[in-house]
Amino acid sequence: MSQDLFHWHDEFSIGLKEIDEQHKELVRLLNALHEAIHSHRGSATCRKILDSLAAYTVNHFAVEESLMRVSGYPGFESHKKDHEDLVSQVVALQEKLDAGQAKISFELLHFLKQWLMHHIVGADKRFGDYFLAAGGQPSGSDEFKAALKEHKPWWKFW
Repeated sequence: MSQDLFHWHDEFSIGLKEIDEQHKELVRLLNALHEAIHSHRGSATCRKILDSLAAYTVNHFAVEESLMRVSGYPGFESHKKDHEDLVSQVVALQEKLDAGQAKISFELLHFLKQWLMHHIVGADKRFGDYFLAAGGQPSGSDEFKAALKEHKPWWKFW
């Protein structure tokens, strides 16, 4: 087994448990893709892992953006654009893979790792700091606020 590509450290935590857990899952999927490439498990296996990573990323972005909207985060539009840009790049890659014009490579892994690391320690931390400074309370509905107090998963409301 090869070494992990991305090692999770506490410095990546943004202070929002649900988001931090989702980030850890993204790291796990990225490491699984790295292991599949390193172990020469084949393009079909690598593609399946990449597709899982892409789908999980889209869901994760939706959760983050929902929380940003309900909390009135002033950096929402810029953050959302970062998400949209990455999704567009991954969709373009998937189309090239389908057309036989690209391969899943270590260069792709390096790009995804760097993007994720910089996004977490930059944009996501700024949002986490904003949300926590606001007392961790969104400006959304009373039902939403009650769910937070009961520690229900807030992301299930969207």
